[in-house]
Amino acid sequence: MTAAVPPELALLALFRSEVAHHTVVLEEGLAGLKQNPNAVKPLERMKQEVHAIWGGARIVELESIVHLAQAMKESLLALQIHKITLSSAQLDCLTQIIILFHQLAETAVEEIVTWVKGHQAEIERLIVTISGLVAETLTRTELVEQPQNSVALSTQVTDSDNRIITDPALLGLFLSEVEAHTVILNEGLLALEINPSATEQLAALMRSAHSIKGAARVVGLEMVIKLAHLMEDCFVAAQQGKLTFVSEHIDILLHSVDRLTTMAQVVKSGTYQDLTQLSQENESLTVALNSILTGSLSPIPLPVTQSISELMIPKMPPPSLTPAVESISQSAVLVNGNTEFNSPAVRRKALANTDRTVKVTATKIERLMGLAGEIVVSTRWLSPFSESLLALKKSHIELARILEKLQETSEHEQTFFKWVKKAQAKTKECKLFLAEKLNQLDIFTSHTTTHSDHLYHEMIGVRMRPFADSIQGYPRMVRDLARELGKKVHFEMIGKTTEVDQDIQEKLEAPLNHLLRNALDHGIEFPEERLAIGKAETGYLRLEIGHRSGMLMITVADDGRGLDLARLRQKIAQKKLASVEMIKQLTETELINFLFLPGFSTMEQVTEISGRGVGLDVVHNMVHEVGGVVRAVSTPGKGMSFQLELPITLSVVRTFLVTIAGEPFAFPLARIERCLKLPKANIERVEDRQYFRFGNTNIALIDIHDVLDKIQPTYQQNELAVVVISDRLNAYGLVVDKFLGECDLVVRPLDPRLGKVANMSAAAIMLDGSPVLIFDIDDLVRSIDNLLIGKRLRKLDELSEPSPSRRKRVLVVDDSITVREMERKILENQGYEVEVAVDGIEGWNAIRIEHFDLLVSDVDMPRMNGIDLISRIRQHEELKSLPIIIISYKDSKEHRLQGLEAGANYYLTKSSFEDNSFIEAIVDLIGEA
Repeated sequence: MTAAVPPELALLALFRSEVAHHTVVLEEGLAGLKQNPNAVKPLERMKQEVHAIWGGARIVELESIVHLAQAMKESLLALQIHKITLSSAQLDCLTQIIILFHQLAETAVEEIVTWVKGHQAEIERLIVTISGLVAETLTRTELVEQPQNSVALSTQVTDSDNRIITDPALLGLFLSEVEAHTVILNEGLLALEINPSATEQLAALMRSAHSIKGAARVVGLEMVIKLAHLMEDCFVAAQQGKLTFVSEHIDILLHSVDRLTTMAQVVKSGTYQDLTQLSQENESLTVALNSILTGSLSPIPLPVTQSISELMIPKMPPPSLTPAVESISQSAVLVNGNTEFNSPAVRRKALANTDRTVKVTATKIERLMGLAGEIVVSTRWLSPFSESLLALKKSHIELARILEKLQETSEHEQTFFKWVKKAQAKTKECKLFLAEKLNQLDIFTSHTTTHSDHLYHEMIGVRMRPFADSIQGYPRMVRDLARELGKKVHFEMIGKTTEVDQDIQEKLEAPLNHLLRNALDHGIEFPEERLAIGKAETGYLRLEIGHRSGMLMITVADDGRGLDLARLRQKIAQKKLASVEMIKQLTETELINFLFLPGFSTMEQVTEISGRGVGLDVVHNMVHEVGGVVRAVSTPGKGMSFQLELPITLSVVRTFLVTIAGEPFAFPLARIERCLKLPKANIERVEDRQYFRFGNTNIALIDIHDVLDKIQPTYQQNELAVVVISDRLNAYGLVVDKFLGECDLVVRPLDPRLGKVANMSAAAIMLDGSPVLIFDIDDLVRSIDNLLIGKRLRKLDELSEPSPSRRKRVLVVDDSITVREMERKILENQGYEVEVAVDGIEGWNAIRIEHFDLLVSDVDMPRMNGIDLISRIRQHEELKSLPIIIISYKDSKEHRLQGLEAGANYYLTKSSFEDNSFIEAIVDLIGEA
């Protein structure tokens, strides 16, 4: 008999043959690069071959080869995206690496590990050489891109390469000054345009322009100083009554504010060469501002940095730049006592890598400090209380001794009664003492609970900011867009001081922007049209924010033309979204819901402002993402309003708890249509599907155990606990085991290392300390849709029967021999029947010819990659429900998202071979073999 080959030697043999194959391809690619250094195909092919060697080396745990392949791969990638150009030194180094791979492929299997150790010094030298050549070329390229003549800074020092060196602390102060004062300038100018006699605005405008000028002088930005100085002169002249601002003046001044914002953002990014270009463009603004002062205003072409029709809410840096300054300082180099940013790229990276800051008022911090002090004082009460309990314990010990004495002296009557009285006295003493301490403990518990609740709500409040912080740019946007459209609009914002979670504020930016633009473009009529129908020529647009019933309510309303329902019905019919008979029967609310569908628009033509059919879809998606509701109400001829109902904070969610297979789960309350007890007699069937009627609607009935792949119980009770959920198109009734009731839960994000957990959005801890998962309703609805495709579900009034056992088949598709054999052995050891395919085309042919219970696929493969393979399967009528697992070395969020969106059920890395996650994923999808 022949001795069995050890597994590690078998893997090394596969790896050696794989290296031999890939090295041949690498030689061909290098020859092609020598002939044409700009060729793309050889680079891509070489990168794939090195990637395969890198993966195989990781499987057989040859770390030196892994690092060498990684360094070579990075150099090829830099060449591919034109970050560097191929030099003779790099060609020589790549040739030496390929020769080393050749030697490795010719080494005996038993000696590979020893060979790698013996060539360790040479491998490290090649790694350092290739990495150094890439870094040197990148640095040289970056230096060439440095501006040779940058804007003068008063605190700057230039080195031999004439690069800017400035103090980041002063830069941070300048940016914060510009952010704060441009907001005041925008608001003041808009107020002056509405009421030119409001001279009280001029003093604030003059001070803001003066402050920006002073901040710019500190960092030596001459163009900012000049622009701010001219603006200040205009405001002083208006204060002295020498001029009165008209709309043309306001236009020029607002353009100047925009230019100040643009220059601040350019300075923040570190691209000083852009400032030189802006300096040349500023001449027209300077001429325009001078014309205001001289009174010789004439049509002057102003620089346009951004189309008004594309104007979005301006984003400025956070007010507190201290973390950014600290981070920048750590990555800076001191030259002659100054801090130097080595390049614009370094500056941008330093600013981007800083922690995100949030605004917190001093009042909130003081309240938090007060509560923290009260809790500290309260906790110190525990120490004497603990000592008093020790005294009680001593009393109990004495009582026990008295009882022992009683037992010993029970024969002597006089002595007996003496000890009985002592026992009664001691018992009474303990009883009173215990009652007193219990009362103190109740008081302490009550105070501690109150303080902790206050502290908890204050901590939530730290994340809350006045809504005005995020809507400062809306008046300017409405004003500019109305002027572009030729309309007159009075814009009013109500409830600006309402506090909102900063995360929600960020998410609301795009939806509110769309709603306001739609109101201006679709809703409010032109002045002559409004006058003809008896309306005031100036339209009215309102944005209102407030708290109501524990929710954030946002209303965007206008007094325009409203929604033309007949036109809307016509659009729905044109897009074939419903039959003509059904469209006639739709209510107004049902018709309006079509506006929120992707790509739906009532506009006949696409313009720069609207007509693409994406705006209201963005609003709907954002509101549902945070667990809210959006409603629209139209009054033809009088206007239209949109109402957004959102949670006040994302850190706490109101949920409805249920029990499923003995475990608690939580539904976000805002996403539940209703909960009900359904008698079994009300269950009906159509085409082998179960449903029940609620009002005039048929709601499909699904056992949630089928969706979550839980053990299905036998429903013996006469009523079923049903939770109704829905998206825009479908409503489902989910049968759960038991209702537990409503509960506020503090949301805990799932560990990102888990990837996207199917059907779940987050986790929480209940009051008793037990964990609970919170459902992702949209993902849950998608899972139900997939479940209903071609699958026969267990009936709720039938007992489940175990399916006959059958050996399950798995198809493994991977172009790496090492990886294929590794996966085959793992699966066969678990009892599965395994077939393999070497690339996507072979896998596609195999999956259509034979039946498989599961597909395991790589991503990067020749002929057809894994993403294309999965997409074809998901589009195939018979194969689209096949479970699929992707296993790849790529572990970035973008690659994971790409794989899951293509239709994979799991996206794992090849490190999953080292633990049970690979097998657990398979068991989760198709069960054990």
